[in-house]
Amino acid sequence: MKEVLTIQVSTWQMIEVKGKTAEAGMILFDGFCDCENFKGRILPGGVDTQKSFYPEARSLSARYILEGTDRNGKECRIFIENNGTADKEGRIEYTKPKIITDSESLGWMETADLTGTITPWDKGVMIHIFVN
Repeated sequence: MKEVLTIQVSTWQMIEVKGKTAEAGMILFDGFCDCENFKGRILPGGVDTQKSFYPEARSLSARYILEGTDRNGKECRIFIENNGTADKEGRIEYTKPKIITDSESLGWMETADLTGTITPWDKGVMIHIFVN
């Protein structure tokens, strides 16, 4: 696997509801990406929606748009939908990202077999997206 995007995500608000049969939360965030393929920031509106219907595992679906420049220095945007499921300990080992972009040089990411991981960062999390 080769890492193609690394995104530093700063979480700043958690909105949640806990019911009798399930719970759900929305984590609002911003952040940036500064890697070989893309340099830019997350536009306002980034949200990670997490839910758990008892006793099922927690699932997540983060959606956001990055705006900046691609590897050729051309302005572009990248939409990312990143889905995953937690294990029994609540950890999310892998995610399945989907990408839409208006960048000619990054267009291959729309059909690539991508895998993501999430690691801690002092202001939130780092999203690592790899091509398989």
